[in-house]
Amino acid sequence: MEEREQLRKWELAYLWHPETTRKDQLKHGYKMITEGKGYILKDIDGKEYIDGLGGMECTGIGHGRKEIIDAMAEQGRKLEFEHIFDFFVHEPVIKVAKKLAELTPGDLQHVMFGASGSDSVEIALKIARQYQAMKGFPRRYKVISRWNSFHGVTMGALGANGFTNLREPFEPMTPGFRHIPHPSCCDCPFGEHYPDCNLECAEAFEKEVILEGPETIAAFIGESISCARGVQPPPKEYWPKIRKICNKYGILLIDDEILIGAGKSGRFYACEHYDYVPDILVTGKGISSGYFPISAVVAKPEIYEVFQDEEAFLHPQTFQGHPMGCAAILKNLEIIERENLVKNAEIVGKYFTEQLNALASNHPQILSHVTGKGLPHSILLYPKIGNKVVDNEMMVRIRERAYELGLICRFEEKRYIMFCPPLVFDKKAVNRSVEIWDQVFSEIEKENL
Repeated sequence: MEEREQLRKWELAYLWHPETTRKDQLKHGYKMITEGKGYILKDIDGKEYIDGLGGMECTGIGHGRKEIIDAMAEQGRKLEFEHIFDFFVHEPVIKVAKKLAELTPGDLQHVMFGASGSDSVEIALKIARQYQAMKGFPRRYKVISRWNSFHGVTMGALGANGFTNLREPFEPMTPGFRHIPHPSCCDCPFGEHYPDCNLECAEAFEKEVILEGPETIAAFIGESISCARGVQPPPKEYWPKIRKICNKYGILLIDDEILIGAGKSGRFYACEHYDYVPDILVTGKGISSGYFPISAVVAKPEIYEVFQDEEAFLHPQTFQGHPMGCAAILKNLEIIERENLVKNAEIVGKYFTEQLNALASNHPQILSHVTGKGLPHSILLYPKIGNKVVDNEMMVRIRERAYELGLICRFEEKRYIMFCPPLVFDKKAVNRSVEIWDQVFSEIEKENL
């Protein structure tokens, strides 16, 4: 107990949490996680929790996999670090580049490494701008993205971000970013209903291109399935239409698969659900299952070739393609394939959808929509429960009550409760998660209805 209290004092004295104030730290206390195995986490008091977030959408193969730790240690004993600047290279980075090229759809082939999702989005945006300039279109610098999409928190990625609360403290933004409405069939920004909507969400892209001038647009960036404001699988026609518009105007299409990629949707990359191939694909999080901070950008040959004769792509970073990170990726991908975890995400994900829909039927005055694809799911609450407005305070209370009952989750803007469990999630974990939510919502009903 003495050590526990000392750690708490040190946390308050020295640790600066992101997205959290000292006031909130003092109000909610700390949640010190000390152990993990599979989809179960354990705190400093020995209490167990279902990790409904997969370590912030990372830990596909689950926590505590000795195999991947051993692979990193073995690599570290041979070569703990070497850069890949100029002509230097090492074996793990070559093998990972080949493996990622094989996993990406179509002719995506050439791999540039980063250290985080935000970092790799920056790389993709810079590739797009420099590529357009080198192709003879120096005015093509603008990037179109979508409101309610998340692409990272570094300054370039933040410009593409579609959340004003994340952008406003750091304005003015990096110039050249434009935004269009987000595809959301359960909360359509155009007030339409699919399939009688003429895909206004995709039409908005072409309208924005024409408004800005096609000769000024370098790229469009979006997540194949957005999970930033609820899990929002777009209509099946959405991405083929976006792809067609990009082809028409010479715009590069960037698919941000940082969160949804690496098997979570029931396909290794979510763009496979929509039968389109982006020009640039950004991946991270699940490719190492969070065992090492590493990410990647995969580009088509016609983009790569432009940089190979006259001018290199100028984005050197010390830790790109870190040997131990690459060892983590190789072992992680081996485990995912060997244990057929992408298929597990598809099968368990369908069961999760069924059980959450049943939950919504049991609480029709609280739960408005259930959306999901594979394992990532979200629940949208109604704006009011009885006479009580569902505000930030209530959402925090709901999250904290679920935590007390043994389930880790989070909520997003506008009343969405989010799940993104590890690929090793099973039906037993689904059942227990839904039981906890049933208890939480029953308590809310008892108080407010």
